[in-house]
Formats: sequence, C-alpha cells, structure tokens
Amino acid sequence: MTRALLIIDVQNDFTEGGALGVDGGAAVAAGITRYLEEHPQRYDAIIASRDWHDAEGDNGGHFATDAAPDFVSTWPVHCVAGTTGAEYHPDLVTASVTAHVFKGQGAPAYSLFEGATEEGETAAHLLAEAGVTAVDVVGIATDYCVLASARDALEAGLAVSVLTDLVAGVAAESSEKALTDLAEAGATIRHS
Repeated sequence: MTRALLIIDVQNDFTEGGALGVDGGAAVAAGITRYLEEHPQRYDAIIASRDWHDAEGDNGGHFATDAAPDFVSTWPVHCVAGTTGAEYHPDLVTASVTAHVFKGQGAPAYSLFEGATEEGETAAHLLAEAGVTAVDVVGIATDYCVLASARDALEAGLAVSVLTDLVAGVAAESSEKALTDLAEAGATIRHS
C-alpha cells in the first residue's frame, strides 16, 4: 500500500494567538514534527496545505467585511497570502514535505483537494501520480478543513485514517461529530 500524509493548515492564524487560533494548535505543529522525525520512511508523499487568501476583497464571501462573522460560512480576515499569519507554525518542520498546496485564493476553500501547488498541480493529481492508495490526515481544524479534506479523500476512493493526537478543532462537540461522521463514512479514526 502506498501511503501519503496530508498536513492540513498548520498555520500561525490557526494556532494560539492567531486570527482564528484553536487550542492545541501549537501542540499539533510540534507533534507532527516529532511524528515525522520518528517515522522518516513511513510515507511515499507528504502534502501540506495552507489557506492563502487574497488581501483584497472578501474572498468570495469567506471574509466577513460588512457584518460580524458568523463562524460558519463567514470568518474574520485570516491567512492572507504573504503574511505571518499565513505561514506555517514555526514548530512544524516542513523539510520532508513533498508538495505545498495553496487554497482559498479569492474563494472559500476548506479541503486540501480544492487547492493547487504553485505549479498548478492538485493534490488529487499528485496522489494519483505517486500511486497513493491510503492517506493519514493531520492538522487544523478537525471540524472544518480536516473534515473536508478527509471527506474528499474518501470520495476519491482512498483509504483514510485521521490521527486523533495530531489534530485540533475549533470546538469539542463539533470536532467529535466530525470524527464520528468520518468514521461512519469509512475513515479509520486512531492515534498515531
């Protein structure tokens, strides 16, 4: 079985102190780094995604510009391309990442599968090219972008595992529901 690791949005704006920081975000960054150091040969591909929103406009209604954000479909400004908030958290060492996917450029995007590399390659293309049949999913946030990415991986016919000690969510209840929904859809929910 050819396996890939999908690292979802481990960015400064999604960790403690960021525009949309979640509790445990920094620990997830450090945990992923430690995990990769302990298992350097486990993956045939490692793809990391980042929200990479446009500085101008509301990014297709994603940014709340005329009213308070509802934190469901509209959000405070976050992860603007080229800003410190959009950079990977400093505790996430990306030396072993084989592809960096940017998503949300001018439009709402939650799944890694909605983005592309600087060369325009999609995650689906990269995974197919590498012959990947199974993915482990880690990152932020369990109840939004991790959920969307894992769901899209399942829909692409991949075997999916979500590593529960390497994810952090916005809220406990919605994160638990996300993991339950993914399990019911066929994902394996496990510790790394």
